[in-house]
Amino acid sequence: MKVALVNPPWSFDGSVYLGCREPHLPLELGYAKALLERAGHEAALVDAQARGIDLDAVRAEIAAFRPDITAITTAPSYLLWRCPPPELRVPMAAAAALRGHGGLLVAVGPHGSTTPRAALRKLGVDVVVLGECEEILVMLAGATGSRFWQIPSIAYRRNGIDHVQGGPYAACARTLPALRWDAATIARHVHHHHRFDAVPEGPSAEMETSRGCPHRGASCAKESARDTLRKRPLETVLDELDALLAQGVRHVYFIDEVFPPDRALLEALCARDVVFGVQLRIDGWSREMLDLLGRAGCVSIEAGVESASNQGRGTLARRCSASPEEITALLVHARRSVPFVQANLSHAGEGDPADAAAWRQRLLGLGVWANEPVPSFPYPGSPAYARRWGAPDDGAWERAHAHYVAEHRAFGELQDSRPLPLTELEHGAR
Repeated sequence: MKVALVNPPWSFDGSVYLGCREPHLPLELGYAKALLERAGHEAALVDAQARGIDLDAVRAEIAAFRPDITAITTAPSYLLWRCPPPELRVPMAAAAALRGHGGLLVAVGPHGSTTPRAALRKLGVDVVVLGECEEILVMLAGATGSRFWQIPSIAYRRNGIDHVQGGPYAACARTLPALRWDAATIARHVHHHHRFDAVPEGPSAEMETSRGCPHRGASCAKESARDTLRKRPLETVLDELDALLAQGVRHVYFIDEVFPPDRALLEALCARDVVFGVQLRIDGWSREMLDLLGRAGCVSIEAGVESASNQGRGTLARRCSASPEEITALLVHARRSVPFVQANLSHAGEGDPADAAAWRQRLLGLGVWANEPVPSFPYPGSPAYARRWGAPDDGAWERAHAHYVAEHRAFGELQDSRPLPLTELEHGAR
């Protein structure tokens, strides 16, 4: 069976998208390609965003490949599954362009994981995968349409009826292979994600040492995908990293939802010529392990801090084991050995905005970067959405988007204009 894996040419004009807009390695498609080939299938990965090609060029490549199945992702990469563009404009346009050329059309990503029926209807695809897609795509490649009922965690339409089977799928992190990327892919990956200590030299890459997050951050859309914490074997991680270093990579960004304080991993990184960035919960780290993190080559920490007060953290459902004073002390300690440390602030719910402003100024004075608090989008599948509206239904993304735009006048540094309504964004893609 021939399977095409497509990361479409992303556009964020008019979106409330809060994530990084640079191309990143589509890890989920890389894993899927490796597993498909291991199972005896032929797989081709078309990363239109990284290559800067449009849908006409994508369609031409897909038509020439003549796949039996084409998978289209609804978020730019796994790095951004927790904060994807709310609208499906880009994958809708991709599905329309590839219909009739890509065989069975399959959508993968956070939208179908949270609202599978809505994603199936909007995208007009044949199948939607709920949750992590790598192993499910292998199952689909080995099945016929009449056997879809045997495959977990998918949604599809048959005889005018939508079928949703099971909940979001969690892949086995221990069996995900060490990824290999071709030389051209690595050479064009010049963006060093969340790096501010130096001018980037040489290519970068994204990796993960673990998958999932056991904590309940209020705004993260993780409850329908990447929820359970699973670690990849150290030997697999180092195999992948060493291959990247041999290709000239000198910077890595670990996309783990909460990069763990793993002594064996950090000591192995100490022995390698690489610098890296992480996102973590700093209240889970000791001062000794933060020192080791710096010695291992960490140049960037993004520490999510949803509130500057105990009251605000309680409102946001974040279970934090440290007080604001203790968090401040850990951030300042990390800054002794890591060149850039950021406390990533979002609106503090019922917390006092003046407390957040004062804390931010204090952190800046201590050498820790703290952004202006930005409004948190109530992603379907997040505690923030559930508290306000309950379980997501087919109109969840429209409801969350309309509320967000109506409630806020400012939308963060990446937003250069007032967002367009979600229905308007998606209308042109139909």
